[in-house]
Formats: sequence, C-alpha cells, structure tokens
Amino acid sequence: MRRAAVELAKSWRTDRARRRLEALLVIGDCEKVLVVSGNGDVIEPDDGLVAVGSGGNYALAAARALSAHTSLGPAQIAEESLRLAAEICIYTNDNIDVVTLP
Repeated sequence: MRRAAVELAKSWRTDRARRRLEALLVIGDCEKVLVVSGNGDVIEPDDGLVAVGSGGNYALAAARALSAHTSLGPAQIAEESLRLAAEICIYTNDNIDVVTLP
C-alpha cells in the first residue's frame, strides 16, 4: 500500500490538471493508514490516527484523547470524535456512517 500511495502522490504532483487540486486523501488497510496530499506528500502518523476536512483538527484531537483515556474501540472512537467535531465546527456533518475493515 505504501508503494502505491507514493506512486499516486508522484502522479498527482506531476499531472498538470491534478497538481492544482488542493486536497488530502486518506487511505488505509487493516494494518496502517496514510494521508496523501496534492503536494506529493505521503504521511504516516505515529499513532495511527488521521483526520481531514474542516473539522479534522477537532476530530483528531478528540480521537487522540479518547484513545489515550478510554477503553472504547476504534469504531466507537471514530464515531464519538466525529460527533464532537460536529458540535464544534459548523461545517462538519453529524450524519455518521462508520465502516470497519475485517
């Protein structure tokens, strides 16, 4: 997956139409999660938690706190973090569907 993410980042950075797209893409599997940026960066977080979007910083902070101080599972942490972010950021949607990988 890491090699595919690097290739995606390279093509994103070099493609004339896509390089102007300022976006972040979260990709992951059962073992790791990565963030690919339009600048060609591939970011692998130390703690395995990522968030993007207008409320991403709020959701990430909540996820880190919940991960460190509760016994909630990953799906519950993700859902509760998004709910907290939606309460803080008016641009964050509170209609949440959590999909887990087997």
